[in-house]
Amino acid sequence: MGVESGMNYAPEGKASAVVGKGEFRVGVIGLEHGHIYGMCKGLREAGAEICMVYDPDEKKVEAFRSVFPEAVPSSPDDIYHSQSIRMIACASIASERAEVGMKTLDSSKDFFSDKPPFVSQKQVDEARRKVEETGRRWFVYYSERLHVEAAVYAEKLIRDKAIGDVVEIRGWGPHRIGSSERPGWFYEKDKYGGILTDIGSHQLEQILTYAGASDATLIASRVGNLHHKAHPGLEDFGDAMFVTDNGIPCYVNVDWFTPDGLGSWGDGRMIIIGTKGYIELRKYIDVAAENTPDHVILVDDKAEYHYKVNGKVGYPFFSAMILDCINGTETAIKQEHVFKAIELAIEAEDKAIHI
Repeated sequence: MGVESGMNYAPEGKASAVVGKGEFRVGVIGLEHGHIYGMCKGLREAGAEICMVYDPDEKKVEAFRSVFPEAVPSSPDDIYHSQSIRMIACASIASERAEVGMKTLDSSKDFFSDKPPFVSQKQVDEARRKVEETGRRWFVYYSERLHVEAAVYAEKLIRDKAIGDVVEIRGWGPHRIGSSERPGWFYEKDKYGGILTDIGSHQLEQILTYAGASDATLIASRVGNLHHKAHPGLEDFGDAMFVTDNGIPCYVNVDWFTPDGLGSWGDGRMIIIGTKGYIELRKYIDVAAENTPDHVILVDDKAEYHYKVNGKVGYPFFSAMILDCINGTETAIKQEHVFKAIELAIEAEDKAIHI
């Protein structure tokens, strides 16, 4: 799954095609972030055909085609204007993803962006208007929930009231910086959006989901460059406190300080506390015990439970997303939920105390 850094996170799932061959064709524009591999693997497992690709770096295109040989090197205009393309997936520089999305919707296609999909509130506002204007969908790869089986299983436990009613949520998203493979734009805040906008958006999306909330109020937030002084544009720490619109206090913490000794790129965890118990997600590793992902710890009134769900739950988001595009439904993820998660992350970033 990419031990050095989360930039190359691309889990393998099981094929669960919901469309026939050639029925859902996808073009790709922008290969700046390795998440595009996870995005496209998930789509392919759900039956999509990754058939066209563009990036200005030919080496990136060659590497992508070694995994997706069916993708024909193409120009952006060819992809936008193709009548057979149903969706465009994008992992360009973060600040440039919104522009690709606007052009995608204008070409009567649905859009699938890596996170963060936006780096400013202005971009969010423009995308909202474009979705309303065109009736097309703007999906985002919030992989820390959508492409993690432990996170998917937690939804079921919460829905089944395994811990009663949710009363508190705490999320941690540490990452290994993996500097040797990071592009220059990764260290420029106007391009990546700041740490809370970037990896913090994962945490906000999960909070809204597990809380069953549609919005949240920011209480306080902080960001800082605590150690990487050679890169003044980088924020290597961020945290924030929110209260959701249904009254659940939440805390998120993200950083770039994963040590080299960890057998994964980050010890991502989330604790969801309920009236009758709590759930802890150990998403990518069970530290010093088992170097496998997808551990779900549940404690309730009766006992302690440790569920190892890797390879047992799957990733239903991708199939549901394709069917939403075809049927005009919202079963995979609500459009406003997609926008609200990044909107809250941007607000936390913009209002953060710098330390």
